[in-house]
Amino acid sequence: MSNDEDKKGVPASARFERGMALKRDVLGGDYVDAAWADAQKDDFAMAIQQMMTETGWGTVWGRPGLDVKTRLMLNLAMLTALNRPHELAIHLKGALRNGVTRDEVREILIHTGPYCGWPASLDAIRVARRVLAELDAAAGSGESAPS
Repeated sequence: MSNDEDKKGVPASARFERGMALKRDVLGGDYVDAAWADAQKDDFAMAIQQMMTETGWGTVWGRPGLDVKTRLMLNLAMLTALNRPHELAIHLKGALRNGVTRDEVREILIHTGPYCGWPASLDAIRVARRVLAELDAAAGSGESAPS
């Protein structure tokens, strides 16, 4: 283990720290903490979490030029195109937490139809409806939920 790593092998770099901070801001601390705890169960999962946090979040998300809301709107379209419902749900919650409106979400998903195929758009709408219903139920029960 080098001086640049802590006892769990996590890179102690400014990019990694910036990545963790951005991930927490965008996706929420509870989600990030749970994902990080799950990754620590084995080296297989931890390796990708480290790489994703440092390069994906710390480098790409940390770049100037696009604000977080715009990046999240792009992610909604890309994850729809790639048919990644699990990640779409996570980033949809982050988008709502960071100022993307429900109307904007609907328009993004409609806009994907002619470019990604209507089945991809319809699947994304199903994911969005489920996520919005969960958030509405949490808000109705007094839990904190993004709007």
